[in-house]
Amino acid sequence: MKPIGYWLNRTDQALTRHMDALLAEYGLTRLTWQVLNVVRAAPGVADTEVHTTLAANADTVALAAAVRTVLADGWATRPATGLLTLTAQGDARLAAVTERVAFFREAVIAGISLEEYGTAVRVLERMTRNLEGAPVAASTG
Repeated sequence: MKPIGYWLNRTDQALTRHMDALLAEYGLTRLTWQVLNVVRAAPGVADTEVHTTLAANADTVALAAAVRTVLADGWATRPATGLLTLTAQGDARLAAVTERVAFFREAVIAGISLEEYGTAVRVLERMTRNLEGAPVAASTG
């Protein structure tokens, strides 16, 4: 059996690859789609909040590039310095992909019960909290 880190990495890479392919016809990537969703949920959100919200999804450089992309492509605008809000075009773009993403999510969890899915998420959350709250283990040698 391969360790959990192997499967976490493979799953994330597969999700990104398939989401990027799914969203390409809409001019989006998984990360730009995530940025737009954060902005939709909190109109007038600060760039720093977008970065904090999506920190587990990408590094600072990739997130800054995704923000620049949604601005350059006209899907978001700045109502004030350092703040983001969706444009009508950005809102329409998200609405257009919502159904496709829902079908994708269903395909991803095919054959997995809601109970199994919930257990997997809770276990990963607990592992993350264990690691984030724990001191780095020292090598014994």
